[in-house]
Amino acid sequence: MVGWIVLGILVVLALWVAATYNKLVRLQIRAEEAWRGIDTLLRKRADLIPNLVETVKGYAGHEREIFEKIAQARAASLGAKTPREQAEADNALRETLKTLFAVVENYPNLKANENFIALQRSLEGIEEELARSRRYYNAVVRDLNSAIKVFPQNLVARLFHIEGRDFYMLPEEALAEPPKVSFSR
Repeated sequence: MVGWIVLGILVVLALWVAATYNKLVRLQIRAEEAWRGIDTLLRKRADLIPNLVETVKGYAGHEREIFEKIAQARAASLGAKTPREQAEADNALRETLKTLFAVVENYPNLKANENFIALQRSLEGIEEELARSRRYYNAVVRDLNSAIKVFPQNLVARLFHIEGRDFYMLPEEALAEPPKVSFSR
């Protein structure tokens, strides 16, 4: 009789470990999927930026320093590997784009250019999608990190070397001042 009870407890424990493991793996997969969604949007934005720069160059070709900074920030954004690196690169790119749009204010003909307006709208749409994707990613990471740290799930996480992920957090200086970019005509 004792043997059956011990066997029953071991079976229940094995089922619980399997269910917990599967839950943690699903959370890891969701976090990776969410990160790939952000990565896709960042690449779309990075692909849009050269068109935007070329349009501005047609009107403000002498603003060479700004174009070089944008190219460097774009390269850093595409080369970032971790959420922390990506957030820092994203902030630098956002800052250089603010500078670009400040230059645009000096060129009324450029602000009225249909191609430029379409590029601005596309960029604005991508930025809105990025904001939603970042929130989703951080929510999934919160769920994963919480599940890994809560007892007794943390035992299963340690047993199978399941680790948490970093949140997508903007640097402090990006949070201090909201962007003042205008996409209006």
